[in-house]
Amino acid sequence: MQKLKTKLIDFSKNHTFFRITLRKANQTLKYVRFKIRGIGKKVDSNTIIFHSFKGKSYSCSPKAIYEYMNSEEKYENYNYIWAFEEPENYKFLEQNKNTKVIKYGSKIYEKYLAIAKYWIFNHTVEDHIYPKKNQVYVQCWHGTPLKRLGYDLKNSKNSMNSDKEIYRRYKLDAKKFTYILSPSHFATEKFITAWNLAENNMTHKVIEEGYPRNDFLYNYTNDDIKKIKQELNIPENKKVILYAPTFRDDQHESGVGYTYKTEVNFDLLQEKLKEDYVILFRAHYLVANSFEFEKYKNFIYNVSKYNDINNLYIISDLLITDYSSVFFDFANLKRPIIFYMYDLKQYKEELRGFYIDILELPGKIVKKEEELINVIKNSQDFVYDEKYKNFNRKYNYLDDGQAAKRVVEKIIN
Repeated sequence: MQKLKTKLIDFSKNHTFFRITLRKANQTLKYVRFKIRGIGKKVDSNTIIFHSFKGKSYSCSPKAIYEYMNSEEKYENYNYIWAFEEPENYKFLEQNKNTKVIKYGSKIYEKYLAIAKYWIFNHTVEDHIYPKKNQVYVQCWHGTPLKRLGYDLKNSKNSMNSDKEIYRRYKLDAKKFTYILSPSHFATEKFITAWNLAENNMTHKVIEEGYPRNDFLYNYTNDDIKKIKQELNIPENKKVILYAPTFRDDQHESGVGYTYKTEVNFDLLQEKLKEDYVILFRAHYLVANSFEFEKYKNFIYNVSKYNDINNLYIISDLLITDYSSVFFDFANLKRPIIFYMYDLKQYKEELRGFYIDILELPGKIVKKEEELINVIKNSQDFVYDEKYKNFNRKYNYLDDGQAAKRVVEKIIN
């Protein structure tokens, strides 16, 4: 069965009409099933359903909104439903009042989609799933965009979708969501064009109040740092580098998913840095291939499956990334950032393109690996300079530890 699936994916990559036809047939069947499962289910005004990255983790703005509401007495009568791909790993949430954990994509998941008044997700819902007119779907999204999204893509080399197919998905999502959260005026402008909101008179759907998920970056304590380091067995005497690259749209393996080839000489990094540093390697959530770091034990920690990247931010002395939006969030901590962009020309001109001038980035851009070690070592002399301050003034001015409260008051009240 897996071999057949792999062959179909291979064939569909090169045959757009076949891919679109197959998807339409599949989505039609799922849509009919979804509608049948919702028959007779009334919407409950006090039920909220959450998931992050389509059930992959307990994280991001859905987590922040849930934890805020769960801590406030005025929301004690709400029922909270969390959907996960592996619900058995999150049963601890049921120790909280009025909280139920279910399996993402299951029959009961679709049942609660029909019942819940509020949907709090940080990603698009499946094509076959539609909210009712009296339901509120909150599209939290999952980052301030550096790379282009949706309708702003032109001639991208996505392995699984043409630009027109991507436009269709964003158009469908825009029709479904009641609100989309924005962390800044800049992000609002980009979300409006990426989801084509102005053309469809939907700009009122944007809630510009900061990112709830970044509240933790203002509210954490030293005890949180100590606890997380102990959990990951990170030595107290080592500086921590978080390496968080994004995925490449053109790197996809049939039957596996998006893959990522690590373009870093970890042998050299270990030789030069192991006395003073450890590296936390965090692959993008879409990357499906595994990484073998056994030979770098006690130097490289694979935290790709770690739930909440916020915990990794606060224990890290330095961030290395490329085109991932993680640096916008990390910048709230006012710590050094290095941009390792070894494929800058290809990524900018062939894959995605950028919304901002990379000269605005609050850190050093490195294109050659031999420069990387020196830049890492020089980061110990980091100064939170005027350029970095201007970056935060433009992109993070609404993040203050209270975004979840403001967002919930707009959505619920």
